[in-house]
Amino acid sequence: MADLSSRQPFGAWLLKQHDRPGFIGALAKGMRADRTFPRNGSVDDVRKHLSTIRAEGDAFEALDDAETDWLCH
Repeated sequence: MADLSSRQPFGAWLLKQHDRPGFIGALAKGMRADRTFPRNGSVDDVRKHLSTIRAEGDAFEALDDAETDWLCH
């Protein structure tokens, strides 16, 4: 596993997943349209943002899946 400090920020990585099928792709598409999305933010920053905008539970599940995928690559 790569050192987290050398990784692309989670927010930037997530936005690049917009063409991906499934929940992660849907989350990325929605966040691309959100001007307040923390593009250079951490997973925690994105989670806080989802709470602030009162996202539904599915968005948090997609975020958990995206975090796992991001950490594995």
